[in-house]
Amino acid sequence: MKTIDWQDFEKVELRVGKVMEAKVFKEARTPAYILQVDFGEKIGIKKSSAQVTDLYAAEELVGKLVVGVVNFPPKQIGPHMSECLITGFHTRDGKVALCIPDKNVPLGTKLC
Repeated sequence: MKTIDWQDFEKVELRVGKVMEAKVFKEARTPAYILQVDFGEKIGIKKSSAQVTDLYAAEELVGKLVVGVVNFPPKQIGPHMSECLITGFHTRDGKVALCIPDKNVPLGTKLC
């Protein structure tokens, strides 16, 4: 495992957001949703493509708290521009389970 120092970790802006909208990403090669995620007043709403269709229906994602990296540069994914990376973990069978806070915390809170 490659190690990093504290300054490297501090550069990553892992923030809590709330999914405001989730719709099927029809043009995606791999099944995915386009998410609109609210990261609070300071950061605002960011768009992301998330390959979580195996474990989540679009309607159950709305209102869910998630953890996202908000300081990656925007990335073009097909016809959509992704502005953040929503984090998750692969299950044994390769499906993606979201990384979510287990308590209600303010939107935009940074992982510490």
